[in-house]
Amino acid sequence: MDTKIGPLDTCKPNSNDICCPANGAVSTIQNSVTPIPVRSPSEATLGRHLARRLVQIGVNDVFSVPGDFNLTLLDHLLAEPGLNLVGCCNELNAGYAADGYARSRGVGACVVTFTVGGLSVLKAIAGAYSENLPVICIVGGPNSNDYGTNRILHHTIGLPDFSQELRCFQTVTCFQAVVNNLDDAHDLIDTAISTALTESKPVYICVSCNLSAIPHHTFSREPVLFSISPRISNKLGLEAAVEAAAAFLNKAVKPVMVGGPKLRAAKACNAFVELADACGYAVAVMPSAKGLVPESHPHFIGTYWGAISTSFCAEIVESADAYIFVGPIFNDLSSVGYSLLLKKEKAVIVQPDRVAIANGPAFGCVLMKDFLTELAKKIKQNKTAFENYSRIYVPEGKPLKREPNEPLRVNVLFQHIQKLLSGETAVIAETGDSWFNCQKLKLPEGCGYEFQMQYGSIGWSVGATLGYAQAARAKRIIACIGDGSFQVTAQDLSTMLRCGQNAMIFLINNGGYTVEVEIHDGPYNVIKNWNYTAFVEAIGNSEGKCWTAKVRCEEELVHAIETATSSEKDSLCFIEVILHKDDTSKEVLELGSRVAAANSRPPNPQ
Repeated sequence: MDTKIGPLDTCKPNSNDICCPANGAVSTIQNSVTPIPVRSPSEATLGRHLARRLVQIGVNDVFSVPGDFNLTLLDHLLAEPGLNLVGCCNELNAGYAADGYARSRGVGACVVTFTVGGLSVLKAIAGAYSENLPVICIVGGPNSNDYGTNRILHHTIGLPDFSQELRCFQTVTCFQAVVNNLDDAHDLIDTAISTALTESKPVYICVSCNLSAIPHHTFSREPVLFSISPRISNKLGLEAAVEAAAAFLNKAVKPVMVGGPKLRAAKACNAFVELADACGYAVAVMPSAKGLVPESHPHFIGTYWGAISTSFCAEIVESADAYIFVGPIFNDLSSVGYSLLLKKEKAVIVQPDRVAIANGPAFGCVLMKDFLTELAKKIKQNKTAFENYSRIYVPEGKPLKREPNEPLRVNVLFQHIQKLLSGETAVIAETGDSWFNCQKLKLPEGCGYEFQMQYGSIGWSVGATLGYAQAARAKRIIACIGDGSFQVTAQDLSTMLRCGQNAMIFLINNGGYTVEVEIHDGPYNVIKNWNYTAFVEAIGNSEGKCWTAKVRCEEELVHAIETATSSEKDSLCFIEVILHKDDTSKEVLELGSRVAAANSRPPNPQ
C-alpha cells in the first residue's frame, strides 16, 4: 500500500476554494488569492483544525460514538460551524454510515474511541477499503504521556503496548497517523486527509485525548485549503496505449464496452459516457458498477453478470469479437463462480492507471480518464453489437396473474418498487437476494444506486442508508433489506429518526438467510422471526416521524406505497413484506449453485 504523498503547498499565500462535491466525486479545487485570517486561541486548537479540514473537503456530517478518549475532540468538532455530529448506536453502523455518505458526497468521516471502538468500526472500514471509498476514520487515543510507559489502559487488551489497533488498521487503510505530539499534528492530519482523497481509500487518524483542546501556533491561522496536484498520464505511454487500443478495436466486427466499479475511484464516469457516445458500441455494466453509468444511454443493454446477466446482455457481450472492460473487478461472485465465457485475446482491460491490450502490450502510468477521452477521438463508430441486441431483444414479461389477496410474490414486489424510482430517489440494496432483484430495476436519469458487492457484509445497508440519506437530503432513499441482515444492524433506525430522514425501507421477511440457503442449506440459515413493525415503533417511541406497515398481499402493498408516498412522504416509512421462504429470484438460484461448486472444489493434487 502506498502511503507517500507529495508536499502540500501550505507555504503559499494563496488559498483554494473547495466546492461541495457532486455525487461520487471528490472536491473540486480552484485557486484564488485571499488573506488568511488569524484564529483566536480558543479556535487555534488541534480539534478545530481537524474539524475545519473536514468541512473544507465537503464533510458536513460526522458519524460518531462517544467514549472517554474522544469526548474533548467531539466538543471541538461540535463547535465548528458547518459540521454536524451524528451520534450512532454503535461503531459498526457509524462506519457504515460514513461509507454511505462517501458514496454520495465523495468522502465521509466517523469518530470512535480507542481500541474498543476502533476494533468495532474496523469491519466497516475494511468494506470501504474494498469499495475504494475515502473514509476518514478518527479515533480518540490515549493520553500522550502514556505512550512509551508500561501502563495498562482500559478499553485495551490489557497489554502496555498500544499498537494493536494501529496494526489492525494498517491492512485496511492507505495511511495511518498517530497524533501524540502537537508539533507534527498539523502535518500528520493534512497528509492523512489528502492521501484519502488522492488514493480514494480510508485513512486512520488517532488523536491523543489530551491534545484536542490545546492551542498551538501551527493552528493559529485559517488553514490553506488543499491544493492536491492532479495525477497526469505519461504522455508517450498514453499515446501508445490509445493507438494500440484503437487499432485493436477498430478492426473488430461487433465490439462492446462494459463498465466496472473502478470507474468511481478513477473519476472516469463522464469519460466512459463520452467514449460510449463516440463509438456506438453496445454498453453494459458489471453488477457492482450499476448506477455509475446512465441507463438512459441509447446503447445501454443492461448488467453483464455471466449466466445471471439481465436478459440478452450476456449473449451480446460473450459473442463479441472484442470487448473493452473499463475498471473491472473479476472475483468469484462477479464471475459467477469463475464461469464467465470471456477470452483474454479479445479484451482491452482498462484499470485506473493501466491499460492491457489482449495478449499483447500493457501500458502503465496511463490514467483511465485520460485514456477514455483520447480513445474517443480515435475510435471508429460501430453499432453492430447494439443492432444485434435490438434484433434479439424481447421485453420482459409480467408476473403470472394472481388471485385476489394471494400471498405476495417477490417479482410482484419489485414491479411496484420499479414504479417508485425517479431522479429524486436512490436505491440501497442489501447483501443477499436484494442484490439480484435490484439489479433488474431500470434506473431513471439521476436515480442513485448503491450496494456493497466486493465485501458483501450483511447489515451494511442500514448504516449506509443513514449515511447516504444524510448526504443527499434532496433524494428519498429506497432501501431493500432482508430480515437476516436487518437483525445485525437494526438499531440505527433510531438515528434516522433523530435526523428527520424519510427513507422508505422494504424489510423482506422470508425467514432467514436466503442467499446462503441456495449456496449451502442448514439449520443455521433459519433465524428467529421478529415482529419488525412493532420493533420499529418501539424504537420510534412516539418521537419523530415514523410510519410502519405489514403487508402480505399485493393489495396491502399498493395501499402501503400509496400512504408512504402521500400522507407519510415526510416520514421514515418501514414496510415489512411477508414472503414465502423459497420465493427468490432465479438469479440467486443460479449463483448459489455455481458458488457452491466453486467453494467445494477439491484440493489440487500435491
